[in-house]
Amino acid sequence: MSSPPRRGRWLLRRPDPDAAARLFVFPYSGLGASMYARWPARVGSMEVCAVQPPGRENRIREPHYGGYTDLAEAAVPPLLPYLDRPFAFFGHCGGALAAFATAVRLHETGGPAPTVLFMSSQVAPHDGPYGRFLSMTDAELGAELAGLTRAMGGDPDPDMIDLGLGVLRADIGANQRYRLDEPMTLSSAVCAVGWADDVEIRPEQMGGWREYAPDGRFSAPVLAGGHHAFLSAPDHLVAELDRTMTEALAAQPGGRAWPSTS
Repeated sequence: MSSPPRRGRWLLRRPDPDAAARLFVFPYSGLGASMYARWPARVGSMEVCAVQPPGRENRIREPHYGGYTDLAEAAVPPLLPYLDRPFAFFGHCGGALAAFATAVRLHETGGPAPTVLFMSSQVAPHDGPYGRFLSMTDAELGAELAGLTRAMGGDPDPDMIDLGLGVLRADIGANQRYRLDEPMTLSSAVCAVGWADDVEIRPEQMGGWREYAPDGRFSAPVLAGGHHAFLSAPDHLVAELDRTMTEALAAQPGGRAWPSTS
């Protein structure tokens, strides 16, 4: 009898046991955790923890996760030991839906809730699926991957683009299949991050996220930049994440905010 496959690591590195809080960042469709390589190690007092789904980068030999609910079900057990202090989730575009589905799984299983869900450049789950990527041909998606590689500071390699295309197509399939019939209110604050020059998802299309947040715990900042501006963790994004997390913690019963460092 063959041994079961070894479970891959869900985080690029082991979190710091002394971190005051953690920010788990979920990758964009078609990419892996290394897309956050240009982010700082910490955002304010939050340690940045890059989530690595199966089927890409150092987990390329593992099968794709399937759908976002499958991803969440598999991700929660290995992440749970690191959810022992205040934490937040960040996801951009398809990564926002993966982060949200993970928060839903925690809610359904009685696990700890993120203090804040940062949903960047994505419509709410009951308003989707939405986006031009969902109907693109392989040639069009390959061109988008090449452009994204350049945006990340790299030089597109045809073989790597072909490899990434398979991951992107599977991730898009997860996006196409994920939709809620109606909103659900979670206990987390929700921050719907829009980008002023984003031609993929306009900030005004993200208002549906309000229905997922408790009363008074929704914000919708519009930041300068386009669809890929988040890749470099610009100062105004880092400041927004830090400020929103600090205020959300202070608003919790018995909450105490740490001093903002941004």
